[in-house]
Amino acid sequence: MKQTALSTETKYAEVNSKIIAYRTLGSGEPILLVNRFRGTLDTWDPLFLDLLATKHTVITFDYEGIGYSGGELPLNMKDVAAGIIDFANVMKLDTFHVMGWSYGGLVVQYLAFLYPDRVKKAVLLGTNPIGKNEIPFEPAFFEHALKPVNSSSDYEVIFFEPNSERSRQAAKSSWDRIAERADSTKIPATPELFQRYFAATAGVKEDQDDLRKEFAHTSVPLLAISGDHDISFAIENWYPIVRNAPTTQLIVLPESGHAPQFQYPELSVGYIHSFLNN
Repeated sequence: MKQTALSTETKYAEVNSKIIAYRTLGSGEPILLVNRFRGTLDTWDPLFLDLLATKHTVITFDYEGIGYSGGELPLNMKDVAAGIIDFANVMKLDTFHVMGWSYGGLVVQYLAFLYPDRVKKAVLLGTNPIGKNEIPFEPAFFEHALKPVNSSSDYEVIFFEPNSERSRQAAKSSWDRIAERADSTKIPATPELFQRYFAATAGVKEDQDDLRKEFAHTSVPLLAISGDHDISFAIENWYPIVRNAPTTQLIVLPESGHAPQFQYPELSVGYIHSFLNN
């Protein structure tokens, strides 16, 4: 029987004496998926994963201290990235593609810029460049994203475009697909855990290592896919970067928000496969 995102087994690896939960799906060159704020193994849209897995071995995992994994989420983004390299070592991945969504997109930039010998290509979903960006989060993000439990209407506001009927319909379809397997008790819900995420992202904004300049110098190919109205990571924050980022491509999808890959799974995966395989 062919495995799907809804049926693939949860496995566990010991990484630096911590237990890291992960799932694998598909075949082909490996791609590590790095998750969003409050994201777990269960919060990836299964249709998106199944489409990705038609041409790649898709590896999802939970950060230390998040979801099904043990340990504690690091307070520094460099440590988060280093932990993923340690996980890749345990998985015997010398080189790999990597994809990050939102908070995970920030992590992926650290991976690409600090470990360019390990990362073949990187995909950035619904995120912004490292460093200080001009357009801040909209209040609606905090009003909905920090609730202990998110409803389907919160999901629509946070990740889609409520002013678009097409986007609202896509939000419902995505929510229903994810709900088939999601264990809501595994989703981070406490202020203490939220603060661990925020501590790392504050360091990203400060950018004491001056990694933002690496967009102009890196040899790692980067693909950024964003919605035209992302209430957390505004698309406009990419414009000053891409003018001087020779390995970066930017795709903007219409009438969409923070999860363009879930609103347009087929279209997004088509772009991603073309990028990774050429």
